[in-house]
Amino acid sequence: MSESASGTPTPVVPVTLTPALKAGVLAEALPYIRRFHGKTLVVKYGGNAMTDESLQRSFAHDVVMLKLVGINPVVVHGGGPQIDNALKRLGKQGTFIQGMRVTDADTMEVVEWVLGGQVQQDIVTMINSYGGKAVGLTGKDGALITARKMLMPDREHPGQFIDLGFVGDIKHIDPSVVKALQDDQFIPVISPIGVGEDDGMAYNINADVVAGKIAEVLHAEKLIMMTNTPGVLDKNGQLLTGLTSTRIDELFADGTISGGMLPKISSALAAARQGVKTVHIVDGRVPHCLLLEILTDQGVGTMITSD
Repeated sequence: MSESASGTPTPVVPVTLTPALKAGVLAEALPYIRRFHGKTLVVKYGGNAMTDESLQRSFAHDVVMLKLVGINPVVVHGGGPQIDNALKRLGKQGTFIQGMRVTDADTMEVVEWVLGGQVQQDIVTMINSYGGKAVGLTGKDGALITARKMLMPDREHPGQFIDLGFVGDIKHIDPSVVKALQDDQFIPVISPIGVGEDDGMAYNINADVVAGKIAEVLHAEKLIMMTNTPGVLDKNGQLLTGLTSTRIDELFADGTISGGMLPKISSALAAARQGVKTVHIVDGRVPHCLLLEILTDQGVGTMITSD
């Protein structure tokens, strides 16, 4: 599914490849398969790719194929639109501050139900329907994600903090359960819900933050974040295909990167600085964007590296 100039989705016209072209595509993929065989790849799955049925199938197909050629995908999913829809049915309106969802007790119940239940199981079922062996996890499983309450600095009142409710910061990640699943050829699908070390409460954690930290602790070869844009754009709307940490700091400072992109790019940059070799912000509206980014010479987004 692509978009017209007006932003309206337009159907993708299937292209028939000759046998020679198909062989060429497979030959192009071979060096990438060899390079990434046995490596861990963390994918933050969100945006339109989660709500468009054809893109859901495309994503599940890509994840299963990567596993079959010897690459180890780990999926961390979001679910903002699904949470918003559930809240609306209950007569509640979602509120965000600096890209983070304000989460009171009632909202947290909805978040757990939607992310750890509906959304996660939809992803697991879709991957398994293509022959994969996906298993759903939250941060509660195997003490995967230990969290603490987040207090966000108030930009308008230096020295003061904003209470976002049951929104958590990651205190610790124990990847044992993820590694055990990988060793048994399963595909972990992780919901971004942590558990408080001191109070045992569930905390809503930004999925981009979880994906970045999971990639760090697993020493992932790549972190791929799927979004609803072609990648990171400059102020003129032009795609920035390659970024270093220095350039990203400049884009933060001049306001080019703001809103919901702040936690995404901050997490991507932190992962790159902590040893993840490359981080990719890719357009999840492009069918088979994972295979295009990983197994072909054609990139579909922005690549971020440390200096």
